[in-house]
Amino acid sequence: MANENGTWIMRGLSWDNPYRIRTWQELVNWINEIGFLPLFANEVEGFSAEEHVSPDFWWTGNRQQDPWEWREIIAASHQVAYGKFFANKAGFISAEWLPYFANFRRNGYDFDSRWEDGLANRREKVIMDLLTGKDEDGETTFPDTQILSTELKKMAGFGKNGEKNYPGIITSLQMQTYLVITDFHRRINKRGEEYGMAVSVMLPPEAIWGYETVTQAYSEKPAESWKRIVSRVKERFPAADEKDIIRLIGKKSSEP
Repeated sequence: MANENGTWIMRGLSWDNPYRIRTWQELVNWINEIGFLPLFANEVEGFSAEEHVSPDFWWTGNRQQDPWEWREIIAASHQVAYGKFFANKAGFISAEWLPYFANFRRNGYDFDSRWEDGLANRREKVIMDLLTGKDEDGETTFPDTQILSTELKKMAGFGKNGEKNYPGIITSLQMQTYLVITDFHRRINKRGEEYGMAVSVMLPPEAIWGYETVTQAYSEKPAESWKRIVSRVKERFPAADEKDIIRLIGKKSSEP
């Protein structure tokens, strides 16, 4: 997606191009093949969903053809993770590669450990406490009902005369893989009618794929997970400049 003279121009493939991704499931299949993928075009040519779909249906509301709608379907399918994972922008991570992102981005810390070591801020803690809990046996629990992001914002005390920078805090938690977007819903008015844009629902990835799955790469050093991720991009996109890859993926973690 490029801004040319104030107009947003979408990249993509022609309708009759045999390599064009035609359905949301085809996109999921390609994400699983590559391992992870930004939603929008970026400095690494070809490394995005945008460049492999038709540019003609974005934001049309056509569930069969609109990639913006596909992201909602994909997030709710739980086949891959969706969230702001690449330079604070949206993208997808397969279940196979999510543990390596979690190990690298968290630098080996579960959120509670990060908080105890003074590495998480209070606003992050408030949000995470609303989305996780402990049962009588000390096992982690998650909300029984979905919490819309708009409601989570209120519950966490953000807004007028309250805490500031909710979007930044939420994005930071996604970049650290402590939260992923698991669904979208439209708000309901007093007449029971849907209205407005779809609002995200977020949860820790452990709520969807389980703690053992998400943390299975904790046994290796975060720097090794980082190397795996960068090497994967180089393997699939050999013309990419390493500086551009690191700008998207992030710098190598320091050891915890």
